[in-house]
Amino acid sequence: MDRTRIIFVVIVVVALCLVGAMVGVELIGNLVGDTAVSQPGDTGSTTSQVEVPSGGLLVTVASSNTKEDWMNGVTADFNAAGMQTSGGRPIVVEVSHVTSGGSMDAILNGTSQPVAWSPGDQSWVGQANDTWRQRYNKPLASEACPATVYAPLGFAMWRPMAETLGWPDTPIGWDTIVALAEDPDGWATYGRPEWGQFRFGHTHPAYANSGLLSMTSFVYGVAGKTDTLTAADVYAPEVEEAMRALEQVTSKYGRQAPALLDAMARQGPGYLHAAAVPEAEVVRFNIQRGDELAFPLAFIFPAGGTIWADQPYCILNNADWVEAEEAEAAAIFRDYLLAREQQEKAIDNYLRPLDTSIALHAPLTLENGTDPRVTPQTIASLPSPNAEISNAVIDLFNITKRKATIILVLDVSGSMDGERINTARTATNEFLVRLDANDRVGLIIFSNDVSTLAEPARVGDVVEGLTQRVSGLIADGNTALYAAVCDAAAQMATLRQEDIAAGESRLYGIILLSDGEDTVGQVTENQMFATCLPANAEADGFRIYPIAFGDAADISVLERMANVTGGRMFTAAPTSIGNVYLSISAEQ
Repeated sequence: MDRTRIIFVVIVVVALCLVGAMVGVELIGNLVGDTAVSQPGDTGSTTSQVEVPSGGLLVTVASSNTKEDWMNGVTADFNAAGMQTSGGRPIVVEVSHVTSGGSMDAILNGTSQPVAWSPGDQSWVGQANDTWRQRYNKPLASEACPATVYAPLGFAMWRPMAETLGWPDTPIGWDTIVALAEDPDGWATYGRPEWGQFRFGHTHPAYANSGLLSMTSFVYGVAGKTDTLTAADVYAPEVEEAMRALEQVTSKYGRQAPALLDAMARQGPGYLHAAAVPEAEVVRFNIQRGDELAFPLAFIFPAGGTIWADQPYCILNNADWVEAEEAEAAAIFRDYLLAREQQEKAIDNYLRPLDTSIALHAPLTLENGTDPRVTPQTIASLPSPNAEISNAVIDLFNITKRKATIILVLDVSGSMDGERINTARTATNEFLVRLDANDRVGLIIFSNDVSTLAEPARVGDVVEGLTQRVSGLIADGNTALYAAVCDAAAQMATLRQEDIAAGESRLYGIILLSDGEDTVGQVTENQMFATCLPANAEADGFRIYPIAFGDAADISVLERMANVTGGRMFTAAPTSIGNVYLSISAEQ
């Protein structure tokens, strides 16, 4: 009997170990998948999977990532409260955190089908409704989309620099920023020549809520208006001249405001001096990552007014995937968000409640980098851009921004064969056709050796032929990764020097796609970092955007390449490579 029991115990233990191993493998797979998909910020990260009770109703909400912490907390409280529809069905809410532009595109093309959508600002609602109306003769949301909380836009600036400009008591507007950008003496005019020329950053207005609203606020400030803009105001010569001056000192774009602050933290005050971001991100950064910062950041409200991004909540009841009872449940959650108790919790999560009678308190303090004395009554609340103004602002940005010189460096070794090379070809060609016609692009491939298939040339002149070359790429051989990086870096350094000599200011990016480690050894890892890449990132130097394509990629080396050049590393699988390329498009 004892022997039988021992055998039984052994069998149980072995079975439990096997189950644990399988769960572990599945968990690792999920973590890798989340990294690959969520980093670009299009489909977004999701709150932990919620359990829907029998007969329950799941309400999915796509919410802008600026209010992620607040939404997570409110959602957890709502789900614990046992709320029900009028028919008695329990309601469970699940929130995904997304970029405003990316989520709008995903909803319009059907790849995302939430019951409710909460972008960063009403401007995105107008664009989505206009597009839906053109297609189906009705708006996407039949009811008005009420505001939920405020996340005002402004500038994050290193505190010593902000104080040099007079923060927090002296008004600082877009005119101050433009004058500093245009000044050939830069910070020397303010008695700080050691800071050099002014360096700015903002997210791409075609992809990011903060970028669109910041550039719209810029137009208001330069035009000297606080009421409704017209397209003629946007295209006015003085506005174009001012935006061109700003873009000439803008060294960093992107899809998400936190990535700009992350670059400031990693690269220090010499890299970027200021960035256009929401107030919430600055306060959060000072509190959560203050020990990484050379100086604290200050949040500056533009003196002429700003857009108090109000995070609207839309129930997508005109979409064919939303049922009437789901819309009812989404409305119950909306009312819960607007209740005073939830509004008070917004302050704890770096946001401002809609009700200005709710007194502000920590963390929204001067010590944490923002001025709680500012309200929509003291800094004008500018109107959100409608679709016409949004399109004009994005167009003016594209006209005035510095053009990019890009070298694509693609791994075509044998390990890329099959689905990887197929999806890489497709995603690369989609990236090429998104580039501005006046950007420049070149192509390098590597396997056993490194081959330059196309020297950088004007996109409009070469894109058709280049996409044909990419479509014909095949995978074979080993991986001369380090040699390829050195070749691309040498080409880019030469091009940059030629541009400087010609008085041309451009952005420079190397996009490196690889699924493995260097297996050729023509150049060593140490040799590459010591002789081919800069020791520290320069604001106007070339950046490397490595894409780790699969589990075998050398993550640590690729990440180091990104860090020393001021770029950003991405991870991707065949299913997410398109989103990664989209994120890199926003960087250029």
